[in-house]
Amino acid sequence: MPRVVSIFFPDLPTDRIRRADPAVPVEQAIAVISKSGSKRWVSAADSAARKAGVHLGMPAAKAQALFQGLRMIDADLTADAAALERITIWALSQYSPIVAIDAPNGIVMDTEGADHLQGGEERMLTSIANRFRAKGLTARVAIADTWGAANACARAISRETFIVPRGETVRAVEKLPLSLLRLSEKIVGDLRTLGFKTIGELANTPRAPLTLRFGPEVSRRLDQMFGRTPEPIDPIRTAELVEVSTAFAEPIAAAETINKYVARLVVQLIDELQRRGLGVRRADLIAEKVDGTRQAIRAGTAKPARDVTWLTKLFKDRTEKIDPGFGIEKMTLVAVMAEPLEEAQKSSLVEDEVVDLTPLIDIYGNRGQRVYRVAPVASDVPERSVQRIGAASDPIEVAWVNHWRRPVRLLARPEQVDVMALLPDHPPVWIMWRGKRRKVKNADGPERIFGEWWERNSEMAAVRDYFVIEDEGGERLWIFRSGDGVDTETGSHKWFVHGVFA
Repeated sequence: MPRVVSIFFPDLPTDRIRRADPAVPVEQAIAVISKSGSKRWVSAADSAARKAGVHLGMPAAKAQALFQGLRMIDADLTADAAALERITIWALSQYSPIVAIDAPNGIVMDTEGADHLQGGEERMLTSIANRFRAKGLTARVAIADTWGAANACARAISRETFIVPRGETVRAVEKLPLSLLRLSEKIVGDLRTLGFKTIGELANTPRAPLTLRFGPEVSRRLDQMFGRTPEPIDPIRTAELVEVSTAFAEPIAAAETINKYVARLVVQLIDELQRRGLGVRRADLIAEKVDGTRQAIRAGTAKPARDVTWLTKLFKDRTEKIDPGFGIEKMTLVAVMAEPLEEAQKSSLVEDEVVDLTPLIDIYGNRGQRVYRVAPVASDVPERSVQRIGAASDPIEVAWVNHWRRPVRLLARPEQVDVMALLPDHPPVWIMWRGKRRKVKNADGPERIFGEWWERNSEMAAVRDYFVIEDEGGERLWIFRSGDGVDTETGSHKWFVHGVFA
């Protein structure tokens, strides 16, 4: 069963202002002021302003008197809406085929397109929050069985992430305030007048009197929150997205029929991409069912492509994940990421055979695997001398310049070992690594590597002495001592294994 992620941006107006003007000091407190006639009040405030006592709804004059250093900026709802749309479009290309604006300050997405985010829901939500924080946006991320529950929890939490376990929606929302049920302010106010304070109190009340007094809206929102009524997410679309679709007079359900129409949609999409001079990098197939729900699958390519056969295969390999239910009434194929692609003309009738690994990269990438290449970086510190780049990126001409041997495998983190060694310049006589004592048969070194003091003040005096050692079994390791073996300011003088040779 798909899960729904709600992402709430509590400080969207102030975050947008800071992103638009990087010169604004971090310590500068910001308040956004809305006005109606002669009335002016605080409609948004960043964390610094809130700590000083500024709160939403406070008169602007009082906020200014409370905090002399407060920077007050007029609200711009149009700019806020445009920023939210850009965020949603970015999330569409990164996370899921089904992402929509959850106005006025959030987005919602179906997690079924996020298979590439591995490690479970906790790691997925943490990754989402971290990426938005890196972009200068404060985010609250919640996942639940329904849009209503995820929306309410994202706006109720004070921490970055929250997970509602499957089947525990009632327990998660029953004590939340009525304002999180997505009802109009008037209805919420009238319900409070009647004595209702929480969602749970309202949910346990007979429906007939509520419907008679407030209409069907209260019951509809409760049913949506608890999953009794479906609430489809209508994915965001822009004029720039290349999209083709087909509707069926009679719903389809057979796998062969689905694949037949997928192939037709791919042909139509490739024709449109070719007309625009584009190649697809990421495409989404969205199936709309007769019950109003949507299901989507995503396929990506390492390089821009317009190969009908290959793109059809990528989707057909995954259409088995589509559950047609009572039938599919419409299918849409969208190129959510497309890049310029020029036709390549062969220079001669006979060319050297070039092995193209892109199809293999595509296969692994669409299975959720992270495929990348390692490229050199100008750094003397081994763990900083490499970077991950796209598996199909253009070759990098820069190469490592070093006369010393380097291991074929560099450990993710140096692992501390026990050793017996004569300081300051001798290699170990033996080392104890991963529970095994190894007698050193041959050794070469030391190779001294200095800290990058021009990048980090803490490395002003830091050094490492590296050795290549070979044990009695013939295994060769790359080890180092932190420090020069004499002065403790240069390092702790502890030993570490950092790499393994072939």
